[in-house]
Formats: sequence, C-alpha cells, structure tokens
Amino acid sequence: MKEAREAIRTVNVTRYVTPLREGGSMPAIAEADDQFLYVVKFRGAGQGKKALIAELIGGEIARALGLRIPEIVFAQLDSAFGRTEPDEEIQDLLKASVGLNLAVHYLSGSITFDPTVTTIDATLASQIVWLDCLLLNVDRTCRNTNMLLWHKELWLIDHGASLYFHHSWENIAGKALLPFANVKDHVLLPQASALDEADKLFCDILTEDLISSIVQLVPDDWLAEEQSFDTLEQHRQAYLKFLTTRVSNSINFVKAAQDARAALI
Repeated sequence: MKEAREAIRTVNVTRYVTPLREGGSMPAIAEADDQFLYVVKFRGAGQGKKALIAELIGGEIARALGLRIPEIVFAQLDSAFGRTEPDEEIQDLLKASVGLNLAVHYLSGSITFDPTVTTIDATLASQIVWLDCLLLNVDRTCRNTNMLLWHKELWLIDHGASLYFHHSWENIAGKALLPFANVKDHVLLPQASALDEADKLFCDILTEDLISSIVQLVPDDWLAEEQSFDTLEQHRQAYLKFLTTRVSNSINFVKAAQDARAALI
C-alpha cells in the first residue's frame, strides 16, 4: 500500500520584495496571492531545475522524518512579472524563470543558527547529520549552517545543494553505496553521538512507498529536459532507486560519520 502525501500547494507570485544575495542562486523574498511571504528559488538560476528537485525531495524527506521544515509550495511566475524590475540581472533571472518555481514559507523574525551560541542536543544533532548524509547535503557547515531559530525551535532550510549525484547519472548504483565524505565538515557532527539510534528510527520510517510518494511530487516539467532517460517514469525511478539503496545501506554512511566524529573529538 502506497503512502499518501499531502499535495504541495501552488501560489502565484504577485510582488518581488527583495533579493537574497547569498550564493549564486539569487533567491528572493516575494509575496504571493495568498498574502504570505516566501523565499522563492528560481528555475532560471544557478543549477536550475535540479536545485529545485533537490530542495523539494530533500525538504519533504526531512519533514517525513519529523524535522522542522518551512512549508514548501510551488510558485507560479507570470511572463509579465519581471518587466518593471529595474535591476537587469534580476529581470533576466525572472524572465528565465517564467512558469513553475519553488518557494518556502518565509520565517519572519528568525535568526541564523550559531553553534557558538546555541547547543543542539545529541538526538536532534544526530538526526540532522543522518539526514544530510543520506541526501549528500554539502551545505550545513559552520560557514553556512542553513538552519534557523524561530520561536525557540530549530528549522532546516535550503536543501538545493543536496542530491548532487543527479548532475551526472553515470555509475549511479555505485554512488548510492558511498559514504558522505563531506560529513567531516558538518556543523553538528561534534554533538552527533546518537547516530545508531537515528539510523534505526529513520530507516524504519523511510519505506520505499514513502520515498516514492515524495519523488512523485516532482513536477514533470522539472524532469523533462534530462537526456539520460527515455521517459519521465524512468527518471523518477532513478531517484527512487538511489534513495532506497542508500537507506538500505545506511551503515556505510553512518560508520563513516562516526569515524569522522571520533577524529574530531
């Protein structure tokens, strides 16, 4: 029996508020027709649709595991939207992003997690490290934690740099079995003393049906340009196979993370 997933809402972007000039993807705070503010990730920026796929799959896997993630929505951008934008770089980005983009709810008043100020307990730290090892998330370091404190709770953001295997589909079966070398730089690794417990809990949750239901959320349009597959279904199945293989062989990345932590402490 397949796991049921809540549908991702679609909003229409109505007002470009301000760019977030962090990294090369140039996300922006924008208002939508539901009157809420969102951080919009544009299909015309940086790694394009692959970053949106990673953001969607990574974020929804994290949510399924019980971690706090701002609501993810599809953000529709009209062709007329960027015509009055005076900044040429932003105007070009908006023109290249007409259609379906991805956005996350803007956590107004949140502050960036600072490991020198806030200590995360071992259970939560281990769960986040496990997640990032699964997703190959290179972007949770001291330099760029991609975590926010909002109403005294820790929220995870920005998974667009995850799943980097999809930039080259060669030897995907072998890549699924590899440990996550970048775990040595993970900001929470020193606190992650409960990786075995996180592994047992999360492997039980992440069934093939659940992962499949998350992969099915990816819009066809974001998959259509990949030349490595003959059909959209083959493309989806490749994501599913990679992730399920990685979960069933999680000992590979858990042991590597434990070894990296031992070297640190």
